Amino acid sequence: MTSTTSTTSTTPGGDRDPELPGRLLATERDTLVPLLRARPDQDFALPVAACPGWSVRDVLAHCSAVLTRVVESRFEKGVFSPESNERDIAERAEWPNARILDELERGMTGAGPVIAEAGGALDMVGLGEWVHAGDVREALGEPGAYGGAGLPDALTLLVRRTVQEGHVPLQADLDDMDEPLRLGGVSGERTPARFIGDAATLVRLYAGRPVGGASYELAGAEEGELNLFG
Repeated sequence: MTSTTSTTSTTPGGDRDPELPGRLLATERDTLVPLLRARPDQDFALPVAACPGWSVRDVLAHCSAVLTRVVESRFEKGVFSPESNERDIAERAEWPNARILDELERGMTGAGPVIAEAGGALDMVGLGEWVHAGDVREALGEPGAYGGAGLPDALTLLVRRTVQEGHVPLQADLDDMDEPLRLGGVSGERTPARFIGDAATLVRLYAGRPVGGASYELAGAEEGELNLFG
């Protein structure tokens, strides 16, 4: 991966950019959707290691359903629970793959303005969708999983979430970025952990995804402590 000059906030509590999640979704839409439309139908049945029991098609159906809910402001009780996610996938079981991709593309286009107006409550939808796009790329053997053009915006969202949750303090010295990232809480009760490696591996650790034998160093914290989605 080439060196990236990032606008990612390295200061905890940096100002929210309301357009950022929509920008991240649009960036991923413009690369992922054409890639998927070019894949044969049998590829949609491939298992996704990061989501046990789900195929590529299931992950995409989940993603498109989430975005449609955002666009339509449908947030009934229990929404986004495992049971709700399974129902969303089941509702799309008879759809052709092309229809799921159509819904995904519409959602990636239309959700941005809704997220921007939500005051931050839906910002992490953008990060979650981007991580799932990485899951799909990995399952299909495509390069760029958890990286690519959207990485700086994804890291900004990641920093913000770890700060908001008072997560494990960590300084990340990234091989492919110019400045270190400071993630997590700032209570001073714990010496910040330190990560040395590439940005995609950092994302994998925070998303609870397999690191795939990547070379990195992590001191002052266990891998499992970084997982935001566990």
